[in-house]
Amino acid sequence: MTHLFDPPTPNLPEPHDPRHPDLHINNGNGEILNGETTETPDLPTDSKSVLRNPNFLSLWSGQVFSQIADKIFLVLVIAIVSTQFQHEGETISGWVSAVMVSFTIPAILFGSIAGVYVDRWNKKTVLVSSNIFRGVLVLSIPLLLWVTKNSVLPWGAPTGFWGLLCITFLVSTFTQFFTPAEQSAITLVVEKPKLLAANSLYTTTIMAALILGFALGEPLLALSDHLWHNVGQEVLVGGSYLLAGIILILLKTGETKEDLHRDSFHLWNDIKEGLQYLKHKKTSLSALIQLICTFSIIAALTVLAVRLAEVMPEIKSEQFGFLLAVASMGMAIGAAIVAKLGHSCSRQTLSLIGSGGMSVFLSMLAVFSDRFGLGLIAIAGTGIFAGLCVIPMQTVIQEETPEDVRGKVFGLQNNAVNIALSLPLSVAGIAESYFGLQKVIFALSAIAIVTGLLTWYIARQLVES
Repeated sequence: MTHLFDPPTPNLPEPHDPRHPDLHINNGNGEILNGETTETPDLPTDSKSVLRNPNFLSLWSGQVFSQIADKIFLVLVIAIVSTQFQHEGETISGWVSAVMVSFTIPAILFGSIAGVYVDRWNKKTVLVSSNIFRGVLVLSIPLLLWVTKNSVLPWGAPTGFWGLLCITFLVSTFTQFFTPAEQSAITLVVEKPKLLAANSLYTTTIMAALILGFALGEPLLALSDHLWHNVGQEVLVGGSYLLAGIILILLKTGETKEDLHRDSFHLWNDIKEGLQYLKHKKTSLSALIQLICTFSIIAALTVLAVRLAEVMPEIKSEQFGFLLAVASMGMAIGAAIVAKLGHSCSRQTLSLIGSGGMSVFLSMLAVFSDRFGLGLIAIAGTGIFAGLCVIPMQTVIQEETPEDVRGKVFGLQNNAVNIALSLPLSVAGIAESYFGLQKVIFALSAIAIVTGLLTWYIARQLVES
């Protein structure tokens, strides 16, 4: 009998699907003919061994600069709004809401569609071009503001502000293509046994970029503006995108024209195929549900952080970014733990431990929401165990998804996660005003443990059947 805390590994036997054949034919050298290698216990699977792979090093290095640019970009746009368009004595909330909407809409509109196109395009081309285009767009902002200075549209809105919204929309749109291409590229350049370490390193980088964006974004923009007056901020962000694109030119994914999915193009049928695959592959579907719920909790905490900072006497409400930086640091620690110990137990076990830990620390945060020290411990603990949820579940999806539907599945994942990150931004604040901070955080705690148990239960049922 399978022990309660020892569910199976994610590579479970599934009914045969003629549209997604699994060709597991050994060639006698410990390799599988479908391009994936078997797991060998002697193969080093830590982050150092992953970084010794030159193609992954190129992909990861490009991600470093791309993620930094992503996180500072919104800080840049809001800084431009506050200095160029906000009137004295006027609240900035309306301006910021418009920026956030223009940044979020592409994620909802194009998240799934982008994945379909990525299946048909060379991943390296997508990665390089999306960064180059974003860099050029950001570098064009000073020219836009100069050309539209004192210009007003017929309905009274500043022309420069609407141009800035268009640039924000386009930058976010190119990001929707970059994300599924990046996820697909990882599986092309990293051996299957090393995927967990690779994802851990990626998550650590994302969390470090979040910390950098929240804590150091404004000082870095100020320094760059001092060095290059009037254009320094755009040079910092746009230059980071361009540098990421240049680094990714060195990437070799090994793709050929024959590898690309170039049959007849039917957009909605392709999206439907991705959905049908997820329906067929129960462990991937449950992993996606776990990712959606975990990111929803993270997004809700992003909103509630402002209220938490307000009720903690030691800090001011505008210093909520410090709390988010602590949560990001916790996730980075969680990623390091997964990279070090992740291969000693199954993906679902890690996820269940992560969900249980999140639930405990969220409950602690609800009880001690007005205590600065204990609150920080609870926030950091929530971040650590969130890392134990996100990384194994992302690895499950990567390990199980066939190459011909990776773009579709990762596009659907990107779309679902973006909605999960966006919806709580409006719901959490309303719920807090009606039910109170403590009850909302307790509700998040319940969601964490329920989704963890659901993911583990599905994996257990598949093994028993």
